[in-house]
Amino acid sequence: MGPEHLEKQKDSMSEHLTPCLPGLEAFVRPFRFTSQPYEYKVVALRECPTPESLQLCDTPQKAVEYWRMHLPSNPYFNPECECFCVFLLNTRRRVKGHQIVSIGTHDTLLVHPIVVFRLAVATSAPAIVLAHNHPSNEAQPSEADIKITRDLVRAGQLLKIEVLDHVIIGQPGFCSLRELGYLAV
Repeated sequence: MGPEHLEKQKDSMSEHLTPCLPGLEAFVRPFRFTSQPYEYKVVALRECPTPESLQLCDTPQKAVEYWRMHLPSNPYFNPECECFCVFLLNTRRRVKGHQIVSIGTHDTLLVHPIVVFRLAVATSAPAIVLAHNHPSNEAQPSEADIKITRDLVRAGQLLKIEVLDHVIIGQPGFCSLRELGYLAV
């Protein structure tokens, strides 16, 4: 059997096939990436006036105070869902900014190192503090909290961005994974 026979067989098969959704090709067009690159920039969303006493984020208590001052007023923050935030710090441990990187469900979050460190790299932040809330108001870390913290510390070490702490915020308490010994290298 030569290539001509295969062509005839393919043509006869296509005559008998009918599309499963006629007219679909009119609605669904193939997505194509442009061949040209883009230029990007980081844009601040809003100013977050902060008292001088809270600009230094060198303890878990200060991180919690900063959270309670700024996160509940964020339009995307929902106290009924877990919200994961990254505080971007300079070399003097002063807050440069923050970003909510993930909003989950009532007991689960998806967090990936790419998203956590993206803005830290873009803003040249040498250190970060991780924080998230537990809608149950229990501040004790879960096994998943401990695992993701260890993964993020390792990712930070590769990028030379120090993960100073991971604070879990409940009502009224909080829990520092550094104080519990989970950030030890």
